[in-house]
Amino acid sequence: MSIADTLLPEFDREMGVTRRLLERMPDGAFDWKPHPKSMTLGRLAEHLAELPQWVGATISRDDIDLDASRPADYVPPATRAAVLALFDLNVSAARAALANRTDPELLAPWTLLKGGQPVFTMPKASVLRSFVVNHIVHHRGQLSVYLRMHDVPLPSIYGPSADEAM
Repeated sequence: MSIADTLLPEFDREMGVTRRLLERMPDGAFDWKPHPKSMTLGRLAEHLAELPQWVGATISRDDIDLDASRPADYVPPATRAAVLALFDLNVSAARAALANRTDPELLAPWTLLKGGQPVFTMPKASVLRSFVVNHIVHHRGQLSVYLRMHDVPLPSIYGPSADEAM
C-alpha cells in the first residue's frame, strides 16, 4: 500500500468531521472572539476552509514562504455558505492532488519558509500529516469551543458529543 493510500482515509474522515463542524457556524457571529488575542470566529472558520489547499502546495512545490501575500483581489468569506464553498473547493482539490501520488514524491523534502528563512524541512508526507491534517484538527478543536460558547450543538467528532450520538 502506498503512502497516499494510507493518508487518504484519514484525510477523508477528518475533512468530513471538519465540514460538519463548519456547517454549524452561526452566520451572525463572524466578528465574535472569546479573547482580544484570539482570532474572530469568521477568521478561524476561513483558516479551516483554506488549510486543505496546503495539500496541493505541499505536493506541487518544494517550499512555501509564509510571508507570501494573498492576491490583491482576495475577499474573505463572510457567510457560512461562503466558508463551506471555499472548504469544499479546497478539499476536492486537495484530495485530487494527493490521490495516486508515488512514495518517492511524498518522501521528497519540503521546507516552510518565513521571510526567506527556513522554519523546518521534512518529508512531504510528514508535512501533510502534521502541518496540514493535525493543524486542521487543532483549529477544529478551537472552533468547537467557540461554538460551545455560542450554545451551538456540537457534532460527534471521535465519539459522541454532549449533543449528538455517533
